[in-house]
Amino acid sequence: MTVRVAIADDERLFCSGLGMLVDSQGDLEFTGAAHRGDEVERLIESARPDVLLMDVRMPGLDGITATEALLAVAGDRPRVIVLTTHRGEVAVQRALRAGARGFLMKDTTPELLLAAIRAVHDGGTVVAPAEPTSLVRDIPAERPRDEAAIAALSRREREVYLLAARGYSNAEIAALAFISETTVKSHISSVLAKLGLASRLRLVAHAWEHGLLG
Repeated sequence: MTVRVAIADDERLFCSGLGMLVDSQGDLEFTGAAHRGDEVERLIESARPDVLLMDVRMPGLDGITATEALLAVAGDRPRVIVLTTHRGEVAVQRALRAGARGFLMKDTTPELLLAAIRAVHDGGTVVAPAEPTSLVRDIPAERPRDEAAIAALSRREREVYLLAARGYSNAEIAALAFISETTVKSHISSVLAKLGLASRLRLVAHAWEHGLLG
């Protein structure tokens, strides 16, 4: 199934480049752009996206307010990923409370953006500000802690899971857990397999969704 992607952003060159990136993927299709926040609803009606990339700062209506208005309407609504240059924790919280399923910096890598689009379309939540996962662990826990979500993991795997979810690199995990980087990689692969997660990015979303980052 092809995932339909649209963008709301006032930078036309950025929209054009992102459209080409999306269309370069066999499973994604770029369906349109809006350049003002108050044009988002019209974009949804015409482009019918599955995932909408939403800038925060736009003329007419800011992206957070536009997200709230968009998702307040019943019916088939796209999943929203907020894109921004603003690096504050408050922006992350506002976006998630508005109903966004993702939060990314505009200078993120193409690979991370594409992975986030797929993860959010599949029902995940992706929060990767300035440095991937650097702020996600600092968001006040608003979800109940669900230890059962990682019951299948061994004690060591749980330790590696939580460190990875907090954004530590393999080298940092190895130092903190007193194991080799090779062993860390082995544990990460096992964790992803046991939890049915497709990537490390999905691991971060999984930990956030189950309140395990507090």
